[in-house]
Amino acid sequence: MNCRHCDVALRHSFLDLGHAPPSNAYLTEADLARPERYYPLRLWVCEHCWLVQTDDYTEAGELFAADYAYFSSTSSGWLAHARDYAVRMRSMLALQADSLVIEVAANDGYLLRNFVAAGVPCLGIEPTASTADAAERLGIPVLREFFGEALGVQLAKEGQQADLLIGNNVFAHVPDINDFSRGLKALLKPGGTLTLEFPHLLRLIELVQFDTVYHEHFSYLSLYSVQRILSAAGLRIHDVEELATHGGSLRIFACHEDDPRSQAASVEAVLQAEARAGLRDLTTYRGFQARADRVKDDLLSFLLEQKRAGRRVAAYGAAAKGNTILNYAGVRPDLLPWVFDAAPSKQGKYLPGSHIPIRSPENLDEIRPDLLLILPWNIAEEVMAQNDRIRQWGGRFVIAVPELEVV
Repeated sequence: MNCRHCDVALRHSFLDLGHAPPSNAYLTEADLARPERYYPLRLWVCEHCWLVQTDDYTEAGELFAADYAYFSSTSSGWLAHARDYAVRMRSMLALQADSLVIEVAANDGYLLRNFVAAGVPCLGIEPTASTADAAERLGIPVLREFFGEALGVQLAKEGQQADLLIGNNVFAHVPDINDFSRGLKALLKPGGTLTLEFPHLLRLIELVQFDTVYHEHFSYLSLYSVQRILSAAGLRIHDVEELATHGGSLRIFACHEDDPRSQAASVEAVLQAEARAGLRDLTTYRGFQARADRVKDDLLSFLLEQKRAGRRVAAYGAAAKGNTILNYAGVRPDLLPWVFDAAPSKQGKYLPGSHIPIRSPENLDEIRPDLLLILPWNIAEEVMAQNDRIRQWGGRFVIAVPELEVV
């Protein structure tokens, strides 16, 4: 396998999580009687451009199917994050009724709904039918296609170039990151602004966030690698912000390479922080497997201890990151009989691999678990606030990453 960006042969393994099914391939009851498809789940690091990436085994069309179950609007915290961003961008860029905002991977309209409400024209690009349907019900025009250079060039020829071009948590999800970046270049209007948000590789390594590794994430991104990738496509990063979302993310602001905007000091500051943390040193990557194994082993030991003690343990959040850690640890319904999730699209289904049934949070009062393991630890505060009633029967919350904690 060669690097997806610079085509250099990959020689250095970063993480091996064995074999797992796609993390968002939730199962129906009928599916439980059928064979389940597993793929290797391994990460490699390129010593030339330092892009971290998964093995080449899966296709985007298989991972992001018509019934894709991830709906961004399920999280109230994420809705607030999107709303604040939209208000700020409208003011910063003076977006009006003659502007155009385009979001690649618009999901269920969680973000563009704010521009629709403000009277700013927008277009969503979203290949999964389930989420595109939800966005259209909010009055958002949606183009149901996978994005790449050909589509970017086509839209530009049709006069649809963006004053603001948005890609939230999509840059890591594309198998051909160079083609995708050239598409962004074509779709961005001269003088326009591109913003991309993505989980920061620096935080993944620092906080042992190995459960954010799954097949839908083809790449794991540092500012250094993203700067190289966008530069090769003719785009330039002129500002960057560090965000708390998804356990620690970056929001980059980019423009065409000949744009007169100067580069903010934040860009060099983040690049230096990455260098100090060893993101361009192979030793950093070689030591990560043992750290991930410790988190996995601690969770498995904890669940076994609770079973022996006769305590009822359930999980909250049928999240992709939860599927990664449960499948790597070999957790099945004998140790974790239920998982609760607020998304109707997941309720009544089963987690891939582990086959743990997904229930509505309303069933918490019926089951009354002693311990509730929060799988999407990035929204732990939100989950605890929404489900604080478990403390009425002595229930407590558990978080496994970066280390096991009972609160």
